[in-house]
Amino acid sequence: MDTTLQDPLIGHMLDGRYRVEARIAVGGMATVYRAVDTRLDRVLALKVMHPALAVDAQFVARFIREAKSAARLAHTNVVGVFDQGTDGGYVYLAMEYVAGCTLRDVLVRRRALQPRAALDILEPVLAALGAAHRAQLVHRDMKPENVLIGDDGRVKVADFGLVRAVDAQTSTSTTAVMGTVSYLAPEQIEHGTADTTADIYACGVMLYEMLTGAKPHTGSTPAQVMYQHLHRDVPAPSALVPGLAPGLDALVARAAARDPRQRPADAVGMLQEVRRARAALSDAELDAVPPRAGDGSADDVDPAGSSAGAGGPDDSPTTVLSGAAVDRTSVLAAEPLAGAGGGPTAAPGRPRRSRRSVLALIGTVLLVLGVGTGVWYINSGQFTHTPGVLRMPEAQAVTAVTDAGLRAQVTREHSSTVPRGRVVETDPVPGARIRGNSTVTLTVSRGPDVVKVPRLTGVPLAEARKRLKQAGLEPATVKREFHDEVEQGAVVRTDPRAGVERRPGSAVSLVVSKGEELDLPDVVGVKEATAREELEGTGFEVRVASRQVHSERPAGTVARMSPKAGGTGARGDTVTLTLSKGPEMVAVPDVIGAEEDEAVRTMEAAGFEVKVRRVFFTGEVFNQSVDGGERAPKGSTITLWIR
Repeated sequence: MDTTLQDPLIGHMLDGRYRVEARIAVGGMATVYRAVDTRLDRVLALKVMHPALAVDAQFVARFIREAKSAARLAHTNVVGVFDQGTDGGYVYLAMEYVAGCTLRDVLVRRRALQPRAALDILEPVLAALGAAHRAQLVHRDMKPENVLIGDDGRVKVADFGLVRAVDAQTSTSTTAVMGTVSYLAPEQIEHGTADTTADIYACGVMLYEMLTGAKPHTGSTPAQVMYQHLHRDVPAPSALVPGLAPGLDALVARAAARDPRQRPADAVGMLQEVRRARAALSDAELDAVPPRAGDGSADDVDPAGSSAGAGGPDDSPTTVLSGAAVDRTSVLAAEPLAGAGGGPTAAPGRPRRSRRSVLALIGTVLLVLGVGTGVWYINSGQFTHTPGVLRMPEAQAVTAVTDAGLRAQVTREHSSTVPRGRVVETDPVPGARIRGNSTVTLTVSRGPDVVKVPRLTGVPLAEARKRLKQAGLEPATVKREFHDEVEQGAVVRTDPRAGVERRPGSAVSLVVSKGEELDLPDVVGVKEATAREELEGTGFEVRVASRQVHSERPAGTVARMSPKAGGTGARGDTVTLTLSKGPEMVAVPDVIGAEEDEAVRTMEAAGFEVKVRRVFFTGEVFNQSVDGGERAPKGSTITLWIR
């Protein structure tokens, strides 16, 4: 019988906003439904406290307090909390709806996982817990049932129903130990306390289970399992799965150390260690094929599994004994009984449930949840994982994909790091959860992406730059040189030369023609009009400076030119002419009667050159070529006669 038909909330509009459509899961504290938020028109999960508990003010206060704690965790790997409220006798929590399955579903179906897949799941779990730990919150109930794997491959942590603030009271009562027995840290069992390292311990146990397909501690009673948590180390996964990398053994040993001081302080630290260990593993170690280990279902005494978000501090699925609390003192005193093969046996007076009956129970639960269109209990047999084929040759990668029951589609792109013909990436990524018979797109390397330098000889500079960019190259420096054949302003050659292969974005230098080399005529001393005609006739442009200068050249003629005469230039180059104002006239000093040395100094100070003619070896000036007081061109020569 479909019990959802008897649920009065199915079809009900809760709080005038949330239309309840189907029941997903039931726990000891709450029931989870799929619902529609009619205000925002979106599907969500509605966690509704059982009416019998909703009348208890203490339960309601705890429910609301823990809802607020979970709502503080805005993280991509945490199931989001949207709203909390009450409607009559119903106290509810509106949460993110995740379509997919749980890690438990995957383990039931697949048993052990490849190390790559196990780490792909563990890393986002640790990221979610890291956000909680940095927010001073402890989950306290980590287990595969609370790890959700969406249809899109995203991993999320659910059910923070046991969450507690690190600085708040984290101990349980003296008579009850909360949490699922297989994942309890020793200090939770012995002292009833849990901090961030308790979550790390649970993750270490989950990693062991993902790598081996079995739980590290088993027994016919919860007391026996908890005794092993207290007195036996979690074994190395390689003891059950020979060939596993030592780095994986070290990760499990570090996380699941019995002494909490030997574990990483929080999930952020553990995540860093996982990433370092993963980086040290080879592809072969990450893609090691796991065994079909024992399913572990008969040895886990958690009878109802998880309600995937429906549980809470007092839920029967998360307590140790089928909804009943366990006296911690009796657990600590419970020595394992010698049974067949030296293993623990059932406690007197408590019949051991047969393996067949347990398997039948689990099958029935999964069937009911599947019929109920549950969010997390979707048949994991519909799914597989993208095989790890990175850097494999194309043919080998296609074979690996098809052997996994998937279809392969090949695309190609250039890669500077992956050799030609090998897989650069896959979509979905390696290890991602994917439906059977889905298509995996393999991107195969074409080798390094290269382009040829185009031929640009004779192409104008602006166009040449444009063509280089179109080819994926970058125009760099421009040099100019004379060329008799290539038109001025056009490219003579490139460096590298045309046809050479280069990576996209590489720089290409250009040599541009200055045109035919022309001799520069000398026009100094020539009248302006004549100088302009001669220069322009040769092919130069002429510019006359606005400022004229005194020179020995006659006024109106060219005093100097730039570039200087005798050089060369290109057609169209500009020659600047500076015109003369004629010589500067200066008054000549009168030095008649002056001693020779004094007369020479006086003339030079006035700006003249001096020439001396002597009648005797020494003496005074008795004559000068230009009389004192007259004006002569500055810089001209004055002759002095000495007697």
